Amino acid sequence: MIDLTPRQIQVLRAVIQEFIESAEPVGSDTIDRKFRIGVCPARIRNEMVELTNKSYLRKIHSSAGRMPTPLAMKLYVNELMKEKELTVADEVSAKEKIWHSRDDLDDMMAEIARVLAERSRAVALTVVNQQKIYSAGYANLLNMPEFYDINVTRQALQLIEEIRLLEDIFQHNSSDNQVQVIYGTELGNRELDAISIIYTCFDVAGVSCQIGVLGSSRFDYAYLVPFMKYVRNLAKELGE
Repeated sequence: MIDLTPRQIQVLRAVIQEFIESAEPVGSDTIDRKFRIGVCPARIRNEMVELTNKSYLRKIHSSAGRMPTPLAMKLYVNELMKEKELTVADEVSAKEKIWHSRDDLDDMMAEIARVLAERSRAVALTVVNQQKIYSAGYANLLNMPEFYDINVTRQALQLIEEIRLLEDIFQHNSSDNQVQVIYGTELGNRELDAISIIYTCFDVAGVSCQIGVLGSSRFDYAYLVPFMKYVRNLAKELGE
């Protein structure tokens, strides 16, 4: 059960949407200017203070705005976000690229990594039978402000290279046929505070498979979650 008032949910959704777009802490004046909340900036500011007290927002500096916490992002993805409807072009383009590699599971999962990297503009990872990792999109990290810090990039790359760590992540609260999101703070590594991983686990012809994307916590979740569902279902269909 959400412990927030309708107004707080409205403000929180606006803060998250603005943060995803700007990558900057969000202030009450920005929310008042860009979103139709229906109350004055002072009231918005008070609601943001309450959201901070409830651990949905955090403040980095005393004079800056606020940023959503992993708790807020999980709430947004699981309950507040409205998934976008994929266009026919999105589906056809992905299917055409994956279709040609359908006869070999490894080839198909490698192609899925390339497709996910292109659509997410992040690093895409696929794992087959807990043994083989396919990845694509490393250059995408250079376009994200969160990875301008060399220590963050180094830790993320080390994470990708360790199949055991990836397996642990993919099995974290995993549920077949569900798309999950895990944030850097949940990995016990403060260097990865600003990243997230969207992933899903499934079987193809009895073989365990996982697909995921790693990048900024500011992913376009409303698009990527349904897109990953589509790719997962497509892989299961083509792999039968």
